[in-house]
Amino acid sequence: MGIIRRRSGSVSITTVSLPGMALSYIALVAWSFVVLFPLYWLAITSLKTPLDVNSGPFYIPWRDFQPNLDSWHYIFVDLGEDTFRPYLNTVVVGLTSTAITVILGSMAAYGLVRMRYRVTLGAIASFAVGLALTVVLLIQHWALPLAALAGLALFVLLLQTVARRSKRAVGNDDIAFWMISQRMLPPVAVVIPIVVWLMRDYFQSVPLELEESAAIDGASPYRIFRSIVLPLAVPGLVATFLFVLVFAWNEYLIALFLTSANAQTLPLTVAAQNATRGPQWWYMSVLILIMIGPVIAMAIALERFIARGLLVGAVKG
Repeated sequence: MGIIRRRSGSVSITTVSLPGMALSYIALVAWSFVVLFPLYWLAITSLKTPLDVNSGPFYIPWRDFQPNLDSWHYIFVDLGEDTFRPYLNTVVVGLTSTAITVILGSMAAYGLVRMRYRVTLGAIASFAVGLALTVVLLIQHWALPLAALAGLALFVLLLQTVARRSKRAVGNDDIAFWMISQRMLPPVAVVIPIVVWLMRDYFQSVPLELEESAAIDGASPYRIFRSIVLPLAVPGLVATFLFVLVFAWNEYLIALFLTSANAQTLPLTVAAQNATRGPQWWYMSVLILIMIGPVIAMAIALERFIARGLLVGAVKG
């Protein structure tokens, strides 16, 4: 994009030439089409009959096909409770798991930013051995309190003997690097480390002088975190909350293995439409639309917080 120079000779980074502006609008329109066309396709597919779907593709309602609400009637009336129960389960599981994750992740991120850690590799290895012993004893059908006590005793013993000889230690940066390295695993399995990494940058942008002033006035670390740091990090918290909510809302594998019939979430209901007669796209489109609707509405409502949250920490002086 060409940049227009002012008469004074200074360069403006906010004023672009006409060809550059035209290219920008073309790129934006093209990207908008890429983003919005799948939603449009879902909407028109939900208004088609099975015959229209299988004999298509048809793109324009009332010209290529006659829209109807048969699929919507089936999902909301014929299925009824089999639709509303998974939907409610999705809302409860998504919001609850996201809130817990953001709370724990924020506390861990603040600890990494403001508190110095130095843990020896021997202490980490001792903890791993104690945890492994606890798991082995549980497999051998020991009672949980006894297995946990045995693992704790072994951990303390190793910590006071073998671990003392270990000189190499890990600090805050090492812990943060380990967390981001977990991205190689499925996202929902490491969603708390992702939250910690995201919130770490947000908390680093909070001026330390504000916390020091509060500490001088007698505020406890918890009071500083709750009354000063969290309010200043609201944009980051909102952006992270929505980011994690998308993972929890769409989670399929864990819901498949860990939920009973009455606790199933909406992704399982969508997958169930792939019946022996093949994918029933018309029903799946209705379910997907009502599934993504609340997340899209929440993103639009919180857009101003998300935009600020994504920029927090991007420029550091």
